[in-house]
Amino acid sequence: MLISDSLYKNKSEVLAYFRSRAEESIQEDIITYGIAQYKQRASLANKAAQETRDLLVLNLIQAAKRDHWSNEATQNNLLMLYYCANVVMLESRHSIWPYEYMTFSRRIGEIWEPFCKLCFEYPVAGDVNLYVPPLFEDVRRRLLRDIRDYISQLSITNEEKMQLVGYYDKVWSLVTSGEIKLELDLHFEKAGVRYAIDMKSGFSSNEKGNTNRLLLVGSVYKNLEKEDYRCLIFVRSEEESNNHYLQTLKKSGIWEVYCCAEAYDKISEFSGFDLRKWIDSYVNWASDLNADTADDFKQQDLMKYLEW
Repeated sequence: MLISDSLYKNKSEVLAYFRSRAEESIQEDIITYGIAQYKQRASLANKAAQETRDLLVLNLIQAAKRDHWSNEATQNNLLMLYYCANVVMLESRHSIWPYEYMTFSRRIGEIWEPFCKLCFEYPVAGDVNLYVPPLFEDVRRRLLRDIRDYISQLSITNEEKMQLVGYYDKVWSLVTSGEIKLELDLHFEKAGVRYAIDMKSGFSSNEKGNTNRLLLVGSVYKNLEKEDYRCLIFVRSEEESNNHYLQTLKKSGIWEVYCCAEAYDKISEFSGFDLRKWIDSYVNWASDLNADTADDFKQQDLMKYLEW
């Protein structure tokens, strides 16, 4: 397959390449595991498609640098590679181990997030820069130092100061009884503001733990006084199709929530790339999936998760 800056216009060629590689992998996996070991084969099929995608991406990035493509041209082609890889990954996995709705909805979240993140890896806007998220231990250490410095300056006895520090340490021991990970799906800086982004395909009945974690993580970011942080959630599905956990986050005053069209508007605003337009132009799951897979997804009402 020829790598060029117009690759994204040849979707059928890209799909054919991924399908040929997938078929090779599937046949090799049958020899290794046999037909009965479908779970192992399904995992290897996904891995093989990702490895094929990553190899093509590596070649594409090299060509883009060598031939001085614009970031927009690079984005167009990266998105096509990711989309075609996703199509074939879904087909291959379903042919080996048919999807049911819970597994499928989770899988769509896993592929939608990196697809959207591509807009920020080679942003059209020139003022977007990725940053490394802080470690919670560093945040904790800074806050502990600040509060100890503050207490040391109070006009109270040393015994009272020690008591205050002790109470503060007890509170921290409750907060840090488990690991707190401040890393989210996307971290970028634009116009002096640091954005912490979480991306979700949708909020369902099993989101309680994730919701509580996001409230805690968002609160930490909001209390980092030395930097200006905004915490945003991008949701693939329409707001009405999500449950009360999303509304809890939206009403928290900690997270800004953008669903469906609003999420794409924000991606375009920040990155400078119109992802919504690209999807409307090149993404058509119903026709790009092979007929057997598309028919199965329609019968199981899974196509709604592919409404991007």
